[in-house]
Amino acid sequence: MASTRTLITLPAEDKRWLIDYSRTHGISLAEAVRRGIHNLKISERQNLYVSLIKRTGGIWQEGDGLKYQKKIRAEWGDE
Repeated sequence: MASTRTLITLPAEDKRWLIDYSRTHGISLAEAVRRGIHNLKISERQNLYVSLIKRTGGIWQEGDGLKYQKKIRAEWGDE
């Protein structure tokens, strides 16, 4: 995977926190930023998933969904 260099501007307080965090965990500033971005991406995916569940919950209006699934799958037979 190709990497690119990026320049960012942080408030002094955030930079001090990042330095302390990096020292505590024995990682570089860049690695701390990479981990932060990775965690943010995971969080966004989880938020998207939760949002999707909330928007689609209750769409099925044809009775017991589990019974329907079992009936349809029984029609597939043993493959």
